[in-house]
Amino acid sequence: MKLSKFDFSVIRNWMYRHARPLDLARWKYHFEDGSQENVLNTLSVYQNQDGGFGHALEADSWNPHSTPIQTTTAMEILREIEFDEKNHPIINGILKYLDSGADFKNGKWENTVSSNNDYPHAQWWHTDSDSMPRKEYNPTATIAGFILEYADRNSNLYLKGLTISQELSQLFLHNPHLEMHPLLCVQHMLMSIDKMKLHDQFDYDHLSRLLSQQISYLIKRDANRWNDYGCKPSMFIQSPYSPFYKANDKFLTEELNYILDTRSAEGVWDITWSWNNFIKEFAISENWWKANIVIKNMRLLLAFDSIED
Repeated sequence: MKLSKFDFSVIRNWMYRHARPLDLARWKYHFEDGSQENVLNTLSVYQNQDGGFGHALEADSWNPHSTPIQTTTAMEILREIEFDEKNHPIINGILKYLDSGADFKNGKWENTVSSNNDYPHAQWWHTDSDSMPRKEYNPTATIAGFILEYADRNSNLYLKGLTISQELSQLFLHNPHLEMHPLLCVQHMLMSIDKMKLHDQFDYDHLSRLLSQQISYLIKRDANRWNDYGCKPSMFIQSPYSPFYKANDKFLTEELNYILDTRSAEGVWDITWSWNNFIKEFAISENWWKANIVIKNMRLLLAFDSIED
């Protein structure tokens, strides 16, 4: 089963009507020969003078100030478009923010910051919502991996990133039973270690085996549970080239069919969460998230040849 040309046009029209400029630039990059430059230009408007990102780049937090989570969202977009120019102003700005020590406490970048509370936000970005696994890995593991990729190897920041990566790796080896969001951060960190060929400075093979086992454990086998907060295969597997695909190929096929079967009356996909407060603002963020889900689902369909030519 594949997405038809007509349904593709319905989704495309929805994006042009409702997506914010950044997500429309991402859409064009993946599906309309758009450029990295356009994505970077629209991404840059979310970057503050300190180099960090804010302004609801992470659509569940309208905090305009730089935060580690929103800065990590920028890192994920750079990874998505395979941008790797180390001397680009966006990357230099991020490194400047990380090197400043802002929002860094007890050896970790903060998962929530107090200024979140001053602006519309989802309840999980309120400062009293922190949990220990989130504090340990999310977003610190992703940030540490980013540092390994982009910081000067002779810098103190690189040493910090390497030390934190090794500490978190040891922590994961002793307790790999993480929920999906902290585990995704571990996956990002290991991808960075692999990309930079730093295997010999970590117990990399063991870490990879444990990651694979925990991914397979977390993926919900019952598609009926995918309409809640259950872990879908695509949380960790975005292409048939993923090292985790072979062990979960059946469930990935089921998810592709699930994606095609669960489009809303608008022709896109609804989100499965809401905020407890800030109803008007959530109505805006809801469309931002829908656009993000469109990009995620359509990239998955494209990767598995499930869109009609």
